[in-house]
Amino acid sequence: MSVKLEGNILVTGTNRGIGLELVKQLAEKTAKEVHIYACCREPGGARAEALKELTSQYPGKIIVIKLDVADEDSISAAVQAVRQHIGTGGLNLLINNAAINKPAPPAPLMATAKKDMMEVYETNVVGPFILTKMILPLLQRAAERYSTDKENGDEMSCRRSAIINMSTLISSIEKCPETFSGAQMYPYRTSKAALNMLTRCQSEDFKINNILVTAIHPGWVRTEMGGEQAPLSTQDSVGAVLNVISSLSNKDSGMLLDLQGNRIPW
Repeated sequence: MSVKLEGNILVTGTNRGIGLELVKQLAEKTAKEVHIYACCREPGGARAEALKELTSQYPGKIIVIKLDVADEDSISAAVQAVRQHIGTGGLNLLINNAAINKPAPPAPLMATAKKDMMEVYETNVVGPFILTKMILPLLQRAAERYSTDKENGDEMSCRRSAIINMSTLISSIEKCPETFSGAQMYPYRTSKAALNMLTRCQSEDFKINNILVTAIHPGWVRTEMGGEQAPLSTQDSVGAVLNVISSLSNKDSGMLLDLQGNRIPW
């Protein structure tokens, strides 16, 4: 099944898990004219072998970019590399997927140090903040180049110009009493709650440019972070995420959504 996305797409954290599967399904399901910029910390490392195999399967469609979202200089260099590839074009979709979780789950209060809190916040919140700030001109350019979709009357969509922040159900303050006992995870929870606020702020800030900003919960997924007991495969999670992304419009900007496109309370 094809995915209704166009132009240039950038995904962070693509060497494994959800990020790798996003690159795979985007390559499979989008038109040949779509270019995917797959970002990871060590493109030449052993942990990026699966990503390198994907690039050989889709030559010219997937471009691997070195990016450490916890390093501002690395972010700047990555943005410059993407700008050189895109040229006069714009960036249609930024998926902020890279994230870390420290210490190991369940990460209760007494096992969590200041260093854990700061490292997780820097990667999960500050990284997407800096990357979005630096790459904003390319998103604005895409928004300007894309004519309004007259069929449904919406000015915003992931085909035009959008930011997707990968969040989580356990970032919900309202739902914390339901989810806390299973995974305390202080740094991860609080960082993703902050990412939700970043999503909301940017949606207000960028609406003048018709740039859509939405946070999505990909479900509890069997990855290195999610663990083997998680009920969802990366294939099923990413398939559902891409379905949601393809259908987003003005009403979804600034929201936290689940895999069915329903709003999760803050």
